[in-house]
Amino acid sequence: MNEALKELLDLLDLEQIELDIFRGRSPEERIQRVFGGQVAAQALVAAGRTVPEDRNVHSLHAYFIRPGDPSIPIVYNVDRLRDGRSFTTRRIVAVQHGKAIFTMSASFHVAEEGVTHQASVMPVVPDPATLPTFHDRMHELVVDHPDLRDWLSRPRPVDARYASPLTWEAYRNPELRSAETNVWFRYDAELPDDPLLHVVLAAYASDFTLVDTILLAHGMAWGASDIVGASLDHAMWFHGPFRADDWLLYAQESPWSGRARGLARGEMFNASGELVVSVVQEAMIRRTK
Repeated sequence: MNEALKELLDLLDLEQIELDIFRGRSPEERIQRVFGGQVAAQALVAAGRTVPEDRNVHSLHAYFIRPGDPSIPIVYNVDRLRDGRSFTTRRIVAVQHGKAIFTMSASFHVAEEGVTHQASVMPVVPDPATLPTFHDRMHELVVDHPDLRDWLSRPRPVDARYASPLTWEAYRNPELRSAETNVWFRYDAELPDDPLLHVVLAAYASDFTLVDTILLAHGMAWGASDIVGASLDHAMWFHGPFRADDWLLYAQESPWSGRARGLARGEMFNASGELVVSVVQEAMIRRTK
């Protein structure tokens, strides 16, 4: 287990400071705001700590309200909206400087049998073992950008293997522009069997590449184009059990962008082609010039 993954698991081990009130911290990095996937993952951990063990999260709906300050802790307040016979609902508010920076509603469900079908088909892409790492793909692209080289040199908790062009590649070559992205990812260590942990880690990883799918369609890239952006909202549905330490294919598309916003959708498939997670996110994307 690399140090970045160890630190992430430590960040997800929230401190309980009162009944239904938890405190989380952020990595010690010189960044302008807290990574959205971190806040979503920590909020889901806080909610899960208040739910009976026989219920697994099946959906979440979240809004990013204000930028998170990485220099101070984040307080997560959990509201127990409902404890029914089959479903449990929680509302989580993340607070810094006395103001809400993030809200989430999460629903948990006992295991039940039901009608089953899957219309989504996993895209045909190369095996992850045959693909270079994200670091290797990006290394040559940012050789002339010291700030990005420093960012790229940091260890990452997630091993991501792109089966499609990177935004920086499409920025340099317009022929590579596309509104679709396919990324294999996994956490490269044997993790505990806790189902909530694997869901939380999928939520963390889900925010890394969705907005990039919007940028890819326009040949734009963070650090290369005159743009600013931020996630506005995020929704996920968890269809069945999976492991985040096994390869998952994150198939993403952007059906629309305009009016300083863009929409992206994603589906996560396990190696057997089973659809295990669906994701939708809207982001703000503004040109600065």
